[in-house]
Amino acid sequence: MPIIDNVSTKKRSAFLDVYRGTAVLLMIVFHFCWDLLNFGFMDYSIYDPFWVAFRSIILTLFLSAVGWSAYLTLGSSKKRAWWQRDAKLFFSAVAISLATYLAIPEQWIYFGILHFIFIASLLVRPLAHKPILSALIGASILVIYHTSSWLHFPHAFTTISQYIHLPQRTLDILFPFPWVGVVLIGPLLGYLNWHKCPIPNHFFIRIMTFMGRHALPIYLMHQVFLFTLVASVKMVLTHFS
Repeated sequence: MPIIDNVSTKKRSAFLDVYRGTAVLLMIVFHFCWDLLNFGFMDYSIYDPFWVAFRSIILTLFLSAVGWSAYLTLGSSKKRAWWQRDAKLFFSAVAISLATYLAIPEQWIYFGILHFIFIASLLVRPLAHKPILSALIGASILVIYHTSSWLHFPHAFTTISQYIHLPQRTLDILFPFPWVGVVLIGPLLGYLNWHKCPIPNHFFIRIMTFMGRHALPIYLMHQVFLFTLVASVKMVLTHFS
């Protein structure tokens, strides 16, 4: 569950980096627990209210940061940086799909968080310079989604799978609604100058800042490390049991 920073070095916000870094840390905890579940060290359902809420918090942090970061780059004249960022997101999403297809073809990721962030980044860009309007649209999407069935589209997957062969299960999937609403609320955080909030300068904050600045590579690599670690421990325990 990542987001690439699209704020130039001169305009970096330590608070936004910590905000994003918090999402990265929670994501690592979430995936570590999933690995423990997968290898039998924990027993829980990912559909339990706690884990559903935990995932929602992570997504809310990451996706609101997408819109927030878009607002902060409005004054940037370096359009090449935009394209470079978009290219990184696109090829990273393709890499995730390809890697999971080769490793677990029956559950490969065809539209996960990274794919959604790429699309959402393009969608929020035209509205980022109107943060209040963007937030109103985003809030409306959230209200409609949670108070009616208009944006649920329960048969969307069945319809799409008639034309495209997709696995019935996937390691990660993110439906556009209601999450596009969270992205559209993001520019309002920039408009309210949340990125200027002071933060203390100590060791833990510096770690969180680092994680926020390098969210994409951490996202791409952390599960390789965690899965290997848990699998190795399981193998050792099985061997000596």
